[in-house]
Amino acid sequence: MNWRLAVLGYPVSHSLSPRLHEAGLELAGLTGSSHYVEVREEEASRVTALLGARLDAASVTMPLKREAATLCDRLDAVATRTGMVNSLWWHDGRLYGANTDGQGLLDALSDEFRFDASATRAVVLGAGGAARSIVDALSVAGAEEIVVHARTAANFDWLAQHYDTVHPPTRRREPIDLVVNTIPTAGRDEDDDVLDGVGPDTIAVDITYAPPTSSWRSLYDAVGCATVNGLSMLAYQAALQMQWWFQTEIEGATLLEVLT
Repeated sequence: MNWRLAVLGYPVSHSLSPRLHEAGLELAGLTGSSHYVEVREEEASRVTALLGARLDAASVTMPLKREAATLCDRLDAVATRTGMVNSLWWHDGRLYGANTDGQGLLDALSDEFRFDASATRAVVLGAGGAARSIVDALSVAGAEEIVVHARTAANFDWLAQHYDTVHPPTRRREPIDLVVNTIPTAGRDEDDDVLDGVGPDTIAVDITYAPPTSSWRSLYDAVGCATVNGLSMLAYQAALQMQWWFQTEIEGATLLEVLT
């Protein structure tokens, strides 16, 4: 089989997913290629025409994660809970959807920092699609408390209704074990400061990776936190989705080496 892969969304020209796909194919001993396919939100219905006819599987980025989920014949457990997919697979005449974002982050933190989310206190900045997946993974892993700083009340309300451990910033307790910034760099406040309750034992994650060290990440570096950008999350979530597509083991750490 010659695998036909792509990343779907808009814009996608900056995406590193095709590099990861082709590295994963090589690691799995498979043949194929991966491409950029621009699909705007209002064109989401194109996804069903692409999968099967032109593509065997695809990574999904914004703004399609929610819309693509509604087009799938079957969803995995995470995609069912979150209503978001980051991975599509055309298999046996059906469109399957999965979400590996949140677990990809936890796998990366486990490998790099031996981080165990159970019984931890986490803060998530932002409440959009990426945040939803991360909150879900933290909740499933047994986090004690997940404080969400949301810019949109409706997004926070959705999370609070679906996850008992989600609280607003006014309910935050200290110390903080993990802080994850999911807010796009263009939407961040210039006067962001280090959160109260953060210390040298806190892990700070900025899920963006351009630039490699954002001004936000630098603030947490300065107080002695272990910090990381979004490349590791990207590599590890890609490993999980390709394990699903190819039905073979692929290491996130090995894929990360492709990007660093």
